Amino acid sequence: MSEDFFTCFQISCQGATSVTTFAIFLCDKIAPALRQAVYEKTALAIARDMKGKVPDFSGNRASLEVCMLRYLAEEENFENFMMYLSSPRHFLQSYIQKRVEKYCSENRRLEMFLEDSLTHCYECILSAVSASTKVVKDQIDRNDKISLWLDAFCQELGEVLSLPRRDLKGIEHQEVTDIEFLNNAMTESLSAMKDQLKKELATADMSSFERQPHKILAEQFSGCWEQCPFCGALCTNTMPHDGDHQLLFHRPQVLKGVKWHKTDNLVIDICSSLVASDCYLVINEVTRYPYKRYRDAGPPYSKWNILPDTSMQAYWKWFVSHFRADLERRYKGKFQGKGAIPDSWLKITKQEALDELEKH
Repeated sequence: MSEDFFTCFQISCQGATSVTTFAIFLCDKIAPALRQAVYEKTALAIARDMKGKVPDFSGNRASLEVCMLRYLAEEENFENFMMYLSSPRHFLQSYIQKRVEKYCSENRRLEMFLEDSLTHCYECILSAVSASTKVVKDQIDRNDKISLWLDAFCQELGEVLSLPRRDLKGIEHQEVTDIEFLNNAMTESLSAMKDQLKKELATADMSSFERQPHKILAEQFSGCWEQCPFCGALCTNTMPHDGDHQLLFHRPQVLKGVKWHKTDNLVIDICSSLVASDCYLVINEVTRYPYKRYRDAGPPYSKWNILPDTSMQAYWKWFVSHFRADLERRYKGKFQGKGAIPDSWLKITKQEALDELEKH
């Protein structure tokens, strides 16, 4: 603040050169706001561009889910599967972030996005300078021309960048009679400011953004993030909601490490088939409920609407078969007894699993 006061004092004492100093001072105020506006506009542009051009992000969350499952199957990394199953929201963020970083690193895209945003914002500022000059130019008898010019300038910039009018109080009483000269001085100072910022942007990377593009993109795939207490699959409601959680396909309960009571046999059944069976949901040694009355167990079970259905996606049959040894080590159990993997599962190929996934 003391530096601003000193500069304002300089402007008052400089006479003919005060207009140039005024322009430089004002551009010093504009620069950080312009930098912020460029990054914000670029982040939005990247998210919008990828939403329109990258197939993974052109649909809804269900279609993005298919893309992530395809990616996991192609990669065949068990730990990444575990991250997806245990922390689906974090995995989605990470998946989108990797896609955004890859997209922006190709063909100088990030650099071009930033240059486009800078050019747009710079032209808007020039337009604001010109419009403000026109407003004041004919006000011959006004003694507060600079104050009037600043009012118009900040108002014109309102939708482009944040430049609070109150921050310019210290220079609003300067005596500048040649408004056209001010217009030219501002144009010259703005050009120098743009060149300097362009050099900075040339070395920018994704960490330079205050508001990350991948987070903006991820917001478009928000919804309910509650996981089924039995199998861990996400509720398929596309918005936070009141009422029961639900989903189309439940998964084998082994994906949450569930075992048959008092055995080390892993459970390959899905929730929607168990609620149609005579099996029991065992909460602890003294509390159990028939699966058909799972809601009696209270929250979180009672908050889910699980309809009887024996349909299981081939994808998870393939996953359980392919990562059988990994799952046994992870959950210290065995696929035996009631948890024995059917021969039909072992015959499912990855491509068959993916083909079925695409159909839904």
